[in-house]
Amino acid sequence: MKSIASLAAAFSFATMLTAQTPAYPNYPSETPAKFQPSTNSFDYVKRDEIIAMRDGVKLHTIILIPKGSKNAPMLLTRTPYEAKTLTSHAQSPHLGPILQGYDNAVDVIVDGGYIRVVQDIRGKYGSEGDYIMNRPLSGTQNPTPVDHSTDTYDTIDWLVKNVPESNGKVGILGISYDGFLPLMALVNPHPALKVSVPMNPMVDGWMGDDWFHNGAFRQQNLPYIYEQQATRSNDEKWWSGHRDDYNLYLEAGSAGELAQRHGMEQIGFWRKILAHPAYDSFWREQAMDKILAAHPVKVPVMLVHGLWDQEDIYGSIAVWNALKDKQGAADKVFLVMGPWYHGQQIADGSTLGALNFRADTALYFRQNVLRPFLDHYLKDEAPPSGVARVTAYETGTNKWLQLPTWPAGCAAGCAMKPTPLYLAAGGKAGFTAPAPGNPGYDEYISDPAKPVPFRARPSQPVGYDGEFTWAKWLVDDQREASGRTDVAVFVSDILTQPVKISGQPLVNLVASTSGTDSDWVVKVIDVYPDQVAAEPAMGGYQLMVSADIFRGRYRESMETPKAITAGQPLTYKFALPTANHVFLPGHRMMVQIQSSWFPLYDRNPQTFVPNIFWAKPEDYKKATQRIYHAPGQASFVELPVVAR
Repeated sequence: MKSIASLAAAFSFATMLTAQTPAYPNYPSETPAKFQPSTNSFDYVKRDEIIAMRDGVKLHTIILIPKGSKNAPMLLTRTPYEAKTLTSHAQSPHLGPILQGYDNAVDVIVDGGYIRVVQDIRGKYGSEGDYIMNRPLSGTQNPTPVDHSTDTYDTIDWLVKNVPESNGKVGILGISYDGFLPLMALVNPHPALKVSVPMNPMVDGWMGDDWFHNGAFRQQNLPYIYEQQATRSNDEKWWSGHRDDYNLYLEAGSAGELAQRHGMEQIGFWRKILAHPAYDSFWREQAMDKILAAHPVKVPVMLVHGLWDQEDIYGSIAVWNALKDKQGAADKVFLVMGPWYHGQQIADGSTLGALNFRADTALYFRQNVLRPFLDHYLKDEAPPSGVARVTAYETGTNKWLQLPTWPAGCAAGCAMKPTPLYLAAGGKAGFTAPAPGNPGYDEYISDPAKPVPFRARPSQPVGYDGEFTWAKWLVDDQREASGRTDVAVFVSDILTQPVKISGQPLVNLVASTSGTDSDWVVKVIDVYPDQVAAEPAMGGYQLMVSADIFRGRYRESMETPKAITAGQPLTYKFALPTANHVFLPGHRMMVQIQSSWFPLYDRNPQTFVPNIFWAKPEDYKKATQRIYHAPGQASFVELPVVAR
């Protein structure tokens, strides 16, 4: 016991010595506890705020105020893509460079003297709370009392009370997901919200925006879902062992199998997609066109649409159609359509792929439409905007039109005439109905083992940086597809007069399949002359003007899929995206039909299975597809032809 006590005392003394004698000399850090940048030379003031919502959740908000501002209006963007990134595109003492990038119409913001506000939505990056993809309104699908409508209301309420440099007027704008949020702001809007500009908004994820098109799943969006929901700050990145997405998706088999290989069953939104492959109440109740149709129009809104929007080509036109005739909409609901990819209206709009518009169409929009529109509603004593209810770019002739409504081919003196472009024997297309005695159909073999690529391989993933050309795929030359034996091609004679279409082409396809399910892709194409003197590279170019896909199992009901009767001619009717195009003399009109658009869309096994996400290898079978063009079984695309 005595020896134990001695050892304990020795240990205690050694410990005391160690505590009193540092192992190395004190060497203070050269990094300050909190660094305060010197920004006296900056032409803006940056405020980093945390704004509490009605449920106590705090949202990270960045406010950029031009120095010397007084009674300035505020432009708000709410985003899941990080407010810090969207306001830090460069290290600069000037406001323009730090905003030069996605979702910032820089010339409009800076030249207009606007206070710029960008906020992380709940659950993303610097904001608290739970992230839900396209968080539904409070109600049957959202049991909480908060949604993007209430968060926008609470944010605006805070801004008008806490930004003394402002005039108390707020506008909200954004693109894509950030364009969906200005639509949400229209539901029970704050009185200080004076204008909303949804650009290329996500509106209905099943009918024709990001997740499905008429029931066909957009599987190349799997990486987006993976990265957007796996972590709060998008730290987890999608991985692929392939250079060519065509090989990646083909090797995996079904979209469900590929997602499972990436562990996506852990992601809540992906589980919802798996559970709702059809157009049930889950999708219908979230569709913003249907939601807004049930609410009064209180705030002026400008819907901005890209005629070649490769991601959200459905939504803006759907909202326009839902609102344009509502009470009070005549002087509050506006539409702009430009020759743009998704979001190109805030970039350079001089060209798109091989197309050259001879002028910067996006700059025209920002200077002559967006800026005066915002100024009119947000600036004190601003003059009338002079903006037409519909501002539409006419492709083919390459000119802007100011129109009283849409669809409308011209300001006055013309009428819309639905005109069938018939598919005929011998690969012909024309405005004359098929006559008796000709072969009744054309056919091709659709093989799921060799699906039709949606663009030339190697198929790139969805991307905007560096080598990626994803934004341009809707204007790709379609000659490669027209030369395949599994694509039916119908082409008109050379036009001697211009043919203008304004509106949505409507497909009336009479077709049969030897399988029990099938996809149908229909493309309306402008075929250039074999030689174009002014633009030699455009000789023979096949330009898609309007195209989409339809999943056959939904022919009778979008909500209840049904097997197709093998070998029986059936009629498939669906709308294609809006066009405002002139087929010029010397050109030809073409319709292409195929049964896969891969790997953008998942393959139809062509055998009816309850849920295509879990189709097995043995379900994928070749099928003989027939396109009918006989009297009583005429296939055609009804074109919205403008007659003067």
